[in-house]
Amino acid sequence: MLALGLLAGLSVLSLLTYGYLSWDSLRLGPGQKEATRSGLGEGPGAGDPGSQPHIVFILADDQGFRDVGYHGSEIRTPTLDKLAAEGVKLENYYVQPMCTPSRSQFITGKYQIHTGLQHSIIRPTQPNCLPLDNVTLPQKLKEVGYSTHMVGKWHLGFYRRECMPTQRGFDTFFGSLLGSGDYYTHFKCDSPGICGYDLYENDNAAWDHDNGIYSTQMYTQKVQQILASHNPRKPIFLYIAYQAVHSPLQAPGKYFEHYRSINNINRRRYAAMLACLDEAINNVTLALKKYGYYENSIIIYSSDNGGQPMAGGSNWPLRGSKGTYWEGGIRAVGFVHSPLLKNKGSVCKELVHITDWFPTLITLAEGQIDEDIQLDGYDIWETISEGRRSPRVDILHNIDPIYTKAKNGSWEAGYGIWNTAIQSAIRVNHWKLLTGNPGYSDWVPPQAFSNAGPNRWHNERVSWSAGKTVWLFNITADPYERVDLSARYPDVVKQLLRRLSQFNKTAVPVRYPPKDPRSNPKLNGGVWGPWFKEDEKKKKSDKSKGSNKQKKNKNKDK
Repeated sequence: MLALGLLAGLSVLSLLTYGYLSWDSLRLGPGQKEATRSGLGEGPGAGDPGSQPHIVFILADDQGFRDVGYHGSEIRTPTLDKLAAEGVKLENYYVQPMCTPSRSQFITGKYQIHTGLQHSIIRPTQPNCLPLDNVTLPQKLKEVGYSTHMVGKWHLGFYRRECMPTQRGFDTFFGSLLGSGDYYTHFKCDSPGICGYDLYENDNAAWDHDNGIYSTQMYTQKVQQILASHNPRKPIFLYIAYQAVHSPLQAPGKYFEHYRSINNINRRRYAAMLACLDEAINNVTLALKKYGYYENSIIIYSSDNGGQPMAGGSNWPLRGSKGTYWEGGIRAVGFVHSPLLKNKGSVCKELVHITDWFPTLITLAEGQIDEDIQLDGYDIWETISEGRRSPRVDILHNIDPIYTKAKNGSWEAGYGIWNTAIQSAIRVNHWKLLTGNPGYSDWVPPQAFSNAGPNRWHNERVSWSAGKTVWLFNITADPYERVDLSARYPDVVKQLLRRLSQFNKTAVPVRYPPKDPRSNPKLNGGVWGPWFKEDEKKKKSDKSKGSNKQKKNKNKDK
């Protein structure tokens, strides 16, 4: 009780101290957010010939919040530590809890509820992809003269040729289309008997590159080749989406050298994979310097979601893991490194979300954002570079109407404002609200990865209160989500539920189609790739039109 009282006091005190949470601010609807959006200011050196910066966005896969040296990890990441220390560390930075959602929000600047991808991920056998009517970041950068290249994991759908990276704004693409696969053979089985090859160069299977090279190193070599062949006087956008450190847990033998003392085999393999990734990013940075890009470059590093403890990742001291809306699933490692930053060597604790990169990078590139594009991201360059306040005051983490409903959720539990059986999460200033089934909610301390301390892990497990479907936390005072304040502040709960309801009114229908048997790689030369043919669709529609005409003629004769 004493701890609860102290934390509640801290909650109120922090609100008074910061002074920017008011009932009026809580009543703002999604349609009113433009008032707080910062103007699209000029980027560094804007207007000067050749002033457009080179943009390098590096996305790691499943890297846990703790799994970087400067967050206290036992895994050595000297490159990441150095780049972050010389740049700006983002310590209030959020992504989505899974692969596809984070990637879709990065490339469109829109929440999942506004693209129809609010449920789960895009599966290999689903006829689904990022909706074609969404303008992408590389498309906008191409408009202002950028050369655009993607290396690594796509995971935004490929059932039609129009869904491929080269059709969504990238001049070149080298990498995988699926969410995971073997790091050496590049094969992936979605289910027994449904297996195929998944390494592409542009729109074709890259059989010529299948030399058994570990994907982290292979992707880095490709980046080096792109930088070596491009003119550094012309702006380039490089999106490097590494497969690491996603399962399967594989790494070249030499990277295990420093981690043989780690008893947990998954953690040991994960550590080796991260060590290899750190070295790869060092090699990318050296290439930027060698070929004349570095001085006019912006390097952004981000994980796509939290770590998966069962696969070696650690989010300690945050709660939860990948696939959940607890902080361990959505609070990410992130930093910006650039000679163009004004406040180098600083820490940004302002609220930043992965959707913010879309408007921020287009503005830095001296591009234009169409008025009819309803973005959920904000231009946060001045927040990062100059230490100004973030224009962002809230984040809709998600509303997933088809996720498994919480058995005890109801409209009554949501004060008649919201059905708490629905999985959702929202952040407004200091407050975070979760409803429905937020997912695996344990804290997994470092001791859990050794053979010595399983008891500590068991002590961190949560005993659920019967029928609970609403949680409220003051994340500023309680970033580890240990004290639920929903019973103490029902008025705050109601305000956040209303905000959820307002967002939900703007949601588009969920896109999550059943699997298509035509997706089987056996029907496509053993390769995962586009299977939906536009000609087939036209033939079917022509046949249906023809049969309809015949029916009409018969009716006339009758």
